[in-house]
Amino acid sequence: MTFRSDADLSGKRASSGRGGGRGKTLAAGGGLGTLVMVGLFLLMGGNPGDLGQILGQQPGQTQVEPARDPAAGRSSGGTGEGEDAFAHCQTPEDGNKYDDCRVMYAAISVDRMWAELLPQQAGIDYVEPGRVIFDGAVQTGCGTASASTGPFYCPVDQSAYFDTSFFDQLRRFGADNAPLAQMYIVAHEFGHHVQNLEGTLGLSNYNDPGADSNAVKIELQADCYAEIWAHYADKGDNAMLQTITNEQAQDAIDAARAVGDDNIQQRSGGQVRPDTWTHGSSQQRAEAFLTGYGHGTMSTCDFLERGVYNN
Repeated sequence: MTFRSDADLSGKRASSGRGGGRGKTLAAGGGLGTLVMVGLFLLMGGNPGDLGQILGQQPGQTQVEPARDPAAGRSSGGTGEGEDAFAHCQTPEDGNKYDDCRVMYAAISVDRMWAELLPQQAGIDYVEPGRVIFDGAVQTGCGTASASTGPFYCPVDQSAYFDTSFFDQLRRFGADNAPLAQMYIVAHEFGHHVQNLEGTLGLSNYNDPGADSNAVKIELQADCYAEIWAHYADKGDNAMLQTITNEQAQDAIDAARAVGDDNIQQRSGGQVRPDTWTHGSSQQRAEAFLTGYGHGTMSTCDFLERGVYNN
């Protein structure tokens, strides 16, 4: 998945460094990034015994790494403010080359889709979320986050957070389709923002898991919303992405299957326990992908069975 050479990059720029003040609300989608990394690792035949090596820092560690050269694929630092950290993000090719530029451009593409679709299909005005790209650790409205958290959405400050060192880990373990995973993660976290605007995000409760739990339904809907974006991202004269090939789509489906709770439990040597699921089975996640990608409508992503959509 690459950006077109004539892609219009005008839109909301990302910020770096600190988010909002401390809060007690748990972030939605926290850990999705880690699931993607684990799933892709297993999908490529990685040794389950090596899983501990790819989980990075343990929760609670908040050491911020020093500034990085953008040419290494990261944003230039985890403590800067404003747009200066992303001065190297100027052309579509920068989005194909640098992780932080790719995340920022993908966010612009997702914004454009929801700005048109959300009022049409849900009767809700779309408000662009914040997007913070950091390296190492960051203070958010939901508390302190580090690379081990994985990309996540914080409803307190209505911002999505992405640590580029997480993407470095994906690449280090041979995830050649990392660009695809990165864009999917961005669209998924923005899906949680849409749920926040809909007033349904708070229904998720990771302390009450299970195959039929609201936690799973919210995550599957965010998957489905992400693929609504993929449905439209390469279409029309103003599309930012080049045509998504069948091979790329199949890679995405395989990745969705890889991050199913059952697959991760089984391949990491544990017992498959549907009562502990928080993100859905391999089949559920693949079906959510195919539903959003194939139809491009919010009504087909109505896992909460609200029946409020106009399509």
